[in-house]
Amino acid sequence: MKPLVKWGAGVLVLLVVAAALGLARQRGTPVQVVAVARTGIVQSVVATGRLNAPARLDIGAEVTATVQEVLVREGDRVKAGALLLRLSDAEARAALQQARAALLEARGRATQQATVTAPVASQAVVQAQAAFTAAAREHQRARELVAQGFFSQQKLDDAQRALDTARSALESARVQAQANQASGVERTLAASRVEQAVAAVAVAEAKLARLSITSPLDALVLTRNAEPGSMAQPGRVLLTLAAQGGLRIDAGIDEKNLRLLTPGMAARAVADAYPGQSFEARLSYIAPAVDPQRGTVEVRLAVPQAPAFLRPDMTVSVELVGGTKPDALVLPSGAVREADREAPWVLLLQAGRAVRTPVQLGLRGVGAVEIAQGLKEGDEAIPQTEKAVPGDRVRRGPAVAGSRGMEVPSFISR
Repeated sequence: MKPLVKWGAGVLVLLVVAAALGLARQRGTPVQVVAVARTGIVQSVVATGRLNAPARLDIGAEVTATVQEVLVREGDRVKAGALLLRLSDAEARAALQQARAALLEARGRATQQATVTAPVASQAVVQAQAAFTAAAREHQRARELVAQGFFSQQKLDDAQRALDTARSALESARVQAQANQASGVERTLAASRVEQAVAAVAVAEAKLARLSITSPLDALVLTRNAEPGSMAQPGRVLLTLAAQGGLRIDAGIDEKNLRLLTPGMAARAVADAYPGQSFEARLSYIAPAVDPQRGTVEVRLAVPQAPAFLRPDMTVSVELVGGTKPDALVLPSGAVREADREAPWVLLLQAGRAVRTPVQLGLRGVGAVEIAQGLKEGDEAIPQTEKAVPGDRVRRGPAVAGSRGMEVPSFISR
């Protein structure tokens, strides 16, 4: 009799278990849900970047020379044209002095040519003309006297030679006088020598100027890599300057957020070194190409009023604000499926079933997204972390923390 009782009890247990399993299947698998909430949302893009100056300059020498004096240190602010360092220049100064002396000599010779040589040449023409006239008369008299028999032919030959000599001297004087006129070759040569001397002085001054290195703009000295006595060579960086006049932020944005970026977009940033002091920025540049290795697009943000504590190369976090809506239907991003494709959808809990529901998205915030169409406030969505698929019988389990009354957080205090 006892075996029969045990067998009946076992059957009863199996029946109870089967009934429980059937009831569970009818009730469905428990899943977590998040409710569509009406709240505010901020569409933003978050990135990490670095502060940079508008321009960064590496200062070096154009010649090989010994550093004689360094007048600045790291952190100094310098004005445009301020002397930064001086190289040894004794040889260059001597060359400049020599070039200036040559210039004085060339100008003196030009003055001498204009005030002495040219007038003397003109007087030489007058004297040669007088001598030629006298020789011509003497030749005429000698010809007449020889014809009358008073002189021999030798006398006429001597007069002819004197006339030819006077004519040659007159031509030479005329050529010399012409060369010393304002448009003559001697005046041109003198002017050319002056120009050459002026150019030589300019070259010497330029070589000397290379040995006194000045700041090309208002700047902040970032690094100093030279000390008195060290050797400066072309290509070696002696100082590094950061241009003043406003800082900028260089950052890389994930390419999936490229559609959200527009020039002039407002942003807020915070330096890692000063987490409680945010400052304003504005998107000023979007790179035309995407980095294929990192999958990011380079952006630059202008900082119109940089706080005094900011320094180049600081790490900063940036939030670019693309839009705000104080009253929107919002779901956590994890509840929207295929959000980056053409047909996003949500898995809703409706009448004990998991129902695929297409939606149209609006603003996208940090960890949340606006539902523009397809859902209503209070609808319960099944996050992607749950294993339910469309058509499954499901039932409400514990709610996801923060699913109601959520405000899209910002990593920057406002």
